[in-house]
Amino acid sequence: MSKLKTKQEAFWSGDFGNNYIERNTSDLLLASNINLFSKILNLTRSIDSVIEFGANVGMNLMAIRKLLPNALLEGVEINQKACHLLKKNLSDSIVFNESILDFNVSEKRDFVFTKGVLIHMSPESLPSVYQKIHDSSSRYVCIAEYYNPTPVELNYRNHIGYLFKRDFAGEFLDKYNDFTLRDYGFSYHRDTMFPQDDISWFLLEKNK
Repeated sequence: MSKLKTKQEAFWSGDFGNNYIERNTSDLLLASNINLFSKILNLTRSIDSVIEFGANVGMNLMAIRKLLPNALLEGVEINQKACHLLKKNLSDSIVFNESILDFNVSEKRDFVFTKGVLIHMSPESLPSVYQKIHDSSSRYVCIAEYYNPTPVELNYRNHIGYLFKRDFAGEFLDKYNDFTLRDYGFSYHRDTMFPQDDISWFLLEKNK
């Protein structure tokens, strides 16, 4: 792995990132993810390749595998322990154990997404991340994050500088006019069947 550029990278590649794995792995989360991505992917067509930036142990990709059994799945993840478990959970996936900021975009995928990852990145690094998301997609981008109309920083488990809310999808659309908003939605933590962590999702489609 290349030298870490930000304190957020060090945070997630170390012990805190390891502990995050235990808090965010469950059968209920997998079921909720299947429900969420079934809604999103139902709005798409012809998805043969998928890449997730910030894949952790693969809870999102495992859900997508249920929905797209023949698609090529790839994940970029900075935490080494999470990468090991991701490869164990999805042996047919391609895993890049590196920072999103270091990831080299060498080809395009049909569906590129983040879920609960941009909120934990340094605001100064977002332009670079947006560029990698844009350059990786041949058709769809999905951004599923905490939403706020203006940028705001929050306390995260008694840590400062590791949780941010903003209009990530709006910033992406303002930056790249070759993408259009296809649809959007919200998943509530009090959903009695398939709860999510108050995620707002935005499906963007590349203009023909």
